[in-house]
Amino acid sequence: MKRLRLFIPLIVFIFLSALLYWGMSRNPDDLPSVLIGKTLPEFSLPTLDNPNQRVTKADLIGTPFILNVWASWCPTCKDEHPFLNKLSSMGVKIVGINYKDDPNAAKAILEQLHDPYSINVLDQDGKLGIDLGVYGAPESFIIDANGMIIDKVVGAIDEQIWQKQVAKHFFVR
Repeated sequence: MKRLRLFIPLIVFIFLSALLYWGMSRNPDDLPSVLIGKTLPEFSLPTLDNPNQRVTKADLIGTPFILNVWASWCPTCKDEHPFLNKLSSMGVKIVGINYKDDPNAAKAILEQLHDPYSINVLDQDGKLGIDLGVYGAPESFIIDANGMIIDKVVGAIDEQIWQKQVAKHFFVR
């Protein structure tokens, strides 16, 4: 029995090594969403431009769009912004969720970098972000014309991600 106890540290080491190997072999960009194939959650949030105007899920559906979670405090969001402007100029509908942000700072960023969003909702408490399973900003959800979540992009959308993953969902002029 005493001899068996000598092997316990070795067994624990082997188990932890296997667990670490499995974790290191995973793709860190692969954060699956359980919402793919489900409809966009119901919400009613104020717009960034007018806190008295509220936007709901029903206001957004009808055409496919990118639902982009962003914030002024997010450096990657600023890097992504020029490409979102390009997509917007190509006719892609982009709806912004300003996530846990200061509205004045967000408006200043949009003035500085231009506004690619057709609508920008203000999610200061992060409830919609929680309902969407957001890990952080930027994240984007591809929503079809019926309000169904058909894909998710964690991180910035750039030309490569657009061509590889997102463009197939849009007819662009």
